[in-house]
Amino acid sequence: MSMSEGKPIHCLSFDVEEHFQVSAFWSEARRQRWDQYESRVERNTQLLVELLDRHGIKATFFILGWIAERHPELVKSLSAQGHEVASHGYGHELVTAQSPERFRQDVRAAKRILEDLTGSPVVGYRAPSFSITSKTAWALSILVEEGYTYDSSIYDRFRRTDTERRPACGFEIGTPAGRIWEVPPSTLQMLGLQIPVAGGGYFRLFPYAASKSFLRRLEREGAKLVMYLHPWEFDPQQPRMNGSWLSQFRHYLNLHKTEDRLSQLLQDFHFGSIAQVMRPLWLLEHKTMASEGLECRS
Repeated sequence: MSMSEGKPIHCLSFDVEEHFQVSAFWSEARRQRWDQYESRVERNTQLLVELLDRHGIKATFFILGWIAERHPELVKSLSAQGHEVASHGYGHELVTAQSPERFRQDVRAAKRILEDLTGSPVVGYRAPSFSITSKTAWALSILVEEGYTYDSSIYDRFRRTDTERRPACGFEIGTPAGRIWEVPPSTLQMLGLQIPVAGGGYFRLFPYAASKSFLRRLEREGAKLVMYLHPWEFDPQQPRMNGSWLSQFRHYLNLHKTEDRLSQLLQDFHFGSIAQVMRPLWLLEHKTMASEGLECRS
């Protein structure tokens, strides 16, 4: 396990999208008006970068191709500063709402745009709203065929049982096109339930003391934390969108507390980008598995 000052280093990631692009407020009519809404993503992402800089931390930024086309300098700046640029797809459409061919076009377009801007391979992908499920497992084959090395879209749906050997670095999934690493966001098993504790709305919902306790428990169990947040979660002044009461609650809850909570999290735990943290572990895992005559797979 990678260490910093004797402490494990975990994965920190951000899904870079506008406040009006979240799935909770999705409608095709609203999608057609995206260019008419106020853009706040560059300001919010820069706030995050400044916070990370103060703590000397690099992170993974899963960026929409739609965002990259409109804010190319933001993408170039993130890459130049040593952060990992990864793909969030192009148009923030749920995988469950796409055909395989439409999904291929989406992830191919995003990868091309990001690679053209950074001059570096884009190897990571995260689906909008973690929408790769058992019903859309075909998407993993397409990711392999399109040149992605890892996915971070599955909320523990392919989890192995406690009796099986589980690497701390995620796990490999076999597809008809080849193998791909899965790096799932962190969840905690409590009272027979799998509780998401990796960030996003859960990080804003739980008191910070509770989140810290959950994450410490996972850390003690030897898990590699995989955290995620969004730039819009640091913007309590963002324009309000119309939507259901539940969508409004989930989206706007405790936005004014997110920056302070993340700052505290960065003091309490050590973080790096997914590529920075995981790549050495994947190589080590392969060597260990090979020496033991095992394969690391789902």
